[in-house]
Amino acid sequence: MIKKIEHIGIAVKDLNKSENLFEKLLGQKPYKKEEVESEGVITSFFKVADQKIELLHASNKESPISKFIEKRKEGVHHLALHVDSIKKEVERLERLGFEFISTTPKKGADNKMIVFLHPKTTNGVLVELCEEI
Repeated sequence: MIKKIEHIGIAVKDLNKSENLFEKLLGQKPYKKEEVESEGVITSFFKVADQKIELLHASNKESPISKFIEKRKEGVHHLALHVDSIKKEVERLERLGFEFISTTPKKGADNKMIVFLHPKTTNGVLVELCEEI
């Protein structure tokens, strides 16, 4: 079951510049910064009430974030939804006709297991399902 919006992911070219911008905008520093090697990304998280904003910076040129910025420029990359069980949600959403980039959960940032729905079945929005590890 989908519980809440977990975070909004924003693709950025310059992580330091973007962190400074969001620090000014939100009046706070990021609470966490980490590299997710499997995704080729460095993330920086800000808390806004009980939601989060995740800045995503490519750690290499082959990163999905690097390719995203090349095609679409900086901006909203994905909407992440918190779920109790990724396995159950994948099964439920597949039955309803949604397609996934991969149905195999993998470790993501911020202590989560993740999978992504394919944007062609979600009105062009990349949707991430997140389950707390």
